[in-house]
Amino acid sequence: MPPSKLAVATSSVTRLVKEEASYHKEMEQQEKRIKKLEEDKNVENAEYLLKQERQALEETKKVIPSVREKIQGALEKLEDELESNKEDGDDAPTGEVTKAKEAIAEGKKALREVS
Repeated sequence: MPPSKLAVATSSVTRLVKEEASYHKEMEQQEKRIKKLEEDKNVENAEYLLKQERQALEETKKVIPSVREKIQGALEKLEDELESNKEDGDDAPTGEVTKAKEAIAEGKKALREVS
């Protein structure tokens, strides 16, 4: 039996929230590497490495807004699916409904956090 629309929408939100978190983690790591390169004057090719790291950091920063937009869209779809599930009287398993509500909470939390 294929997954329900509710399950698909839930997993989409969950995946996007994890993706956004991984970009934030990547950004922190890049900032640490840049700081380390700036402090360590004995590294060969320091200027080149700094340029590469800064470019990677900027690219990561550019990706985050589009991921946030995707989260917003996926949240709306999930909320619509949850509402549709109630209105149509489709009795989705309680576990699916619970997971959907948790995913909505996580998605909204991710959108509230300042990037």
